[in-house]
Amino acid sequence: MQLFKQLYNEFNTRSYNTALSILQNRSEAEEVVQDVFVEIYKSAKNFRGNSSISTWIYRITINKSLDQLRFRKRKKRAAFFVNLFTESNQPALQPPDFNHPGVLMENKENAAILFKAINRLPDNQKSAFVLSQVEELPQKEIAEIMLISQKAVESLIQRAKMNLRKELEEFYPNRRKSS
Repeated sequence: MQLFKQLYNEFNTRSYNTALSILQNRSEAEEVVQDVFVEIYKSAKNFRGNSSISTWIYRITINKSLDQLRFRKRKKRAAFFVNLFTESNQPALQPPDFNHPGVLMENKENAAILFKAINRLPDNQKSAFVLSQVEELPQKEIAEIMLISQKAVESLIQRAKMNLRKELEEFYPNRRKSS
């Protein structure tokens, strides 16, 4: 039990930050972290040591976060059919604006725009981008977490950046393009 407490103390913040960056919802991120550590507790005896503990925990966090995203999308589709529009003729279940707690106040608006764009990325690009740019993990570790090659990680990150550039051009049309 002491070892589990040590794992929790060492990795709960990283797990939370990763889940928060993917889900962009504090309560869902907290729920995912709980699920991650329940999973760790249940399956610790099955950990073979083929990768580092941090890689294993990131993998569980990414998988649980993506599961939560899929659940959210199914829930939105169901709500769409149950209640297509509210009384004000607005779509039901508008996603809330997301403010990452680690962003300085003067950068909140830009961060909100960036996180909306990140949220539109395909799941695999979003995972690779968050692990690379937010968590600042090396591509080798990202490859281990995502169970893909380093070349595939590099490609996902490049596609994510390209898609983000296109997405952000809408918000910053006068920004000079870099070559």
